[in-house]
Amino acid sequence: MDLFPPVLLAEWRDTKETLHRFAQIVGKIRLAASTRRNHWWNVPFHVTGRGITTRPMGQVDGNPIFTIDFDFVDHRLVVMTLDGEERSFPLPGQSVASFYDQTLAALAALGVRADIAIPRPFDLPDADRPFAEDTEHAVYDPVAANRYWRVLSQVASVLEEFAAGFSGKASSVHHFWHTFDIAHSRFSGRRVDQPEQVDPVTREAYSSEVISFGFWFGDDTFAEPAFYSYTAPEPAGLTEAPLNPASAQWVPSGDSHLAVLRYDAARAEADPRAAVLAFYESAYQAGAGRAGWDIAALACPGGITDPVRRI
Repeated sequence: MDLFPPVLLAEWRDTKETLHRFAQIVGKIRLAASTRRNHWWNVPFHVTGRGITTRPMGQVDGNPIFTIDFDFVDHRLVVMTLDGEERSFPLPGQSVASFYDQTLAALAALGVRADIAIPRPFDLPDADRPFAEDTEHAVYDPVAANRYWRVLSQVASVLEEFAAGFSGKASSVHHFWHTFDIAHSRFSGRRVDQPEQVDPVTREAYSSEVISFGFWFGDDTFAEPAFYSYTAPEPAGLTEAPLNPASAQWVPSGDSHLAVLRYDAARAEADPRAAVLAFYESAYQAGAGRAGWDIAALACPGGITDPVRRI
């Protein structure tokens, strides 16, 4: 597959909406069965050679250690325990309701108790409808799902390369089931006091000064795939900073702004990978420079912090 193949939201929107809710079901199981990490780093998915995984979880909640993987090659959900027991079922032909039922049944067959505190979508238009009652979302195109995973893998590789240049506190490259994006975040080390009225998810996510970089596949608010970056809190003068390549731009987002490089614009560049790396770096320099980060001290040329090895 070519780097960054076409991904038109309109062509796979129904599959994306169904798959997003599948991911939220599994993600909420991960949330309940994993040790809490700062900035919610315990809950995202990670890309594998066949799909995405929760990584091992359990034990802390009294369950056996287990994983849940989406296999986008054979198009199955696979549940495994540490002792080698496995249950799986096909993804095509499932509604959200049947996927929810079969996931819980697979876990129960392996002796895993699934405790989902709020068994409804998070921050989606049907957030008041239980997963068990959603028969509306039931489209799963295997070709589209496989392409989603392949693009996700390609973007993850670019983000890993970009992440290597920073030595400070940073997240892994991970796939959030909340907004269905893949992201990497860098932190200055300075705390941010959020107002008391801010919801607990946001309070934890933005409790420290951060610059995030990522990619999403498009949604109702931004109806096309795009690479993005934002700085929080947003420093004064951020949008006056230049972005690379020239097709990148600052886009209003609520009370702040996103740096955006549209997917198709990146694909049109002579070297799309280099264009995306240049975009992330320009967004980082813009945010870190105007927020007063010690850019030189946080640099990690070639992924090496040892000054002797750099020579």
